[in-house]
Amino acid sequence: MAISEAPGTAVSDKGLRAGSLGLVGNVVIGLSAVAPAYSLAATLGFVVAAVHEKAPAMFVLAFIPMLLIAFAYRELGQDTPDCGTTFTWGTKAFGPWVGWIGGWGLAVSAIIVLANVAEVAGVYLLRFLHLDSWAENIWVKVLLGSALIVMMTWVSIRGIVISERMQNVLITVQFGVLITASVIALVKVGLDKAGPQAINPELSWLWPSGLSSSAIAEAVILCIFIYWGWDACLAVGEETKDSAKTPGRAAVLTTIILVCTYVLVAYAIQSFAGFGDTGIGLNNEENADDVLTILGDPVAGAVLSALLLLTVSISALSSTQSTILPTARGTLSMAVYGAIPKRFATIHPRYMTPAFGTAVMGGAALAFYLVLSLVSANTLGDSVASLGLAVAFYYGITAYACVWYFRKTLFTSVRNLFFRGIFPLLGALAMTWAFIKSAVDMYSIDYGYTSVGGVGGVFVMGVGMLVLGIPLMLLCFAFGPKDFWKGKTLNARTEVKVPDVY
Repeated sequence: MAISEAPGTAVSDKGLRAGSLGLVGNVVIGLSAVAPAYSLAATLGFVVAAVHEKAPAMFVLAFIPMLLIAFAYRELGQDTPDCGTTFTWGTKAFGPWVGWIGGWGLAVSAIIVLANVAEVAGVYLLRFLHLDSWAENIWVKVLLGSALIVMMTWVSIRGIVISERMQNVLITVQFGVLITASVIALVKVGLDKAGPQAINPELSWLWPSGLSSSAIAEAVILCIFIYWGWDACLAVGEETKDSAKTPGRAAVLTTIILVCTYVLVAYAIQSFAGFGDTGIGLNNEENADDVLTILGDPVAGAVLSALLLLTVSISALSSTQSTILPTARGTLSMAVYGAIPKRFATIHPRYMTPAFGTAVMGGAALAFYLVLSLVSANTLGDSVASLGLAVAFYYGITAYACVWYFRKTLFTSVRNLFFRGIFPLLGALAMTWAFIKSAVDMYSIDYGYTSVGGVGGVFVMGVGMLVLGIPLMLLCFAFGPKDFWKGKTLNARTEVKVPDVY
């Protein structure tokens, strides 16, 4: 492919702009993909409904397998720093069929979340502007959400540098407002100025005692959604300085930052709001969809209330863009090795981004959003609940791939045994348990808002989207070049060339 290179600009083997990101920029991409403010606003209420005051314990419990999975990503990324991540590593470990379907799992999760975060960004922006009636209008929401998907797709096409600069601003606002609001809330509780509903924080909230396996599984699959996205660090690895080491370090650092933030916010909200079923109480069913922004005015007045609305909008907006980035690069890698049409390997001659793949990903998310939102708002909501299945699926494949790929070196050192073997295996088993347990629970007609033929709509959405990858994979096999499927273009011995930029 023809690449137009600026003077002094390094270009990776796939045509991406090498050395564009440092450790901080890589961490920012990972954090913004997670969208912590939006994730907390959308999920914390449901976690509390499942486990009551043990929400902080669930954040810690879900963090453990996330950290173990991050170790697997770090080890695989150091050995094979390829933007295909799960696809590339799954193929090298288990062959083309597992690798392809693992890459599909990543794409599915991105398409589902993009449709939802675009609408959330629009709705919270309208509420911030005091246009509440517009925020309730389906046509306004759909038009604004669609415009945001198109806008963020365009920004992603423009290049990794402009994307990073934009995310630096957005992530600073997110964490600044979240931490400030949490500290103010905890100080007011300590000074007994939080109102009669407030309760003192307890260390027991960090220990998941007295919970059933179903409650834990439901909460963990929700928390997988809250943490999901940090692996974007690895997908932009070929555009990062010291691509063999920096992305893996960024992934581990990102998960640690997230668990600290989530526990702080959960403690602040539970302490300040309490567990009453009226007002701002966490057991008030009217607050379940968002227990974060309702605390703005009680904690620090109208200014903080407005800032929290803006923060959730910014969080969802940043996730829209930073989710497109890694997924488009995943399709780039798949095309380079011949797993999907070569058209996806096209690099923009000026911006050095996978422009075609980025546009297709944005278009797929837009189509998914339009179909679900126009069918039913409940269907769109159930798609979020199903997201954890896709995430657990491809995280599990990645962790199993780490263990199998490095199986011959596991016993050469204690470090290898733990970081390439035991830790990733435990993370993979945790993801497998969460996937199976949640899928069984989601099958129930009472799970979520919709049902299809006596089966829970969340199950149909989650499993159905994953199964859809099978006929697509067979089409690529039937009508595409056969070298990939014969293990010629990518196998365990393939050396993936990456830029040597520091």
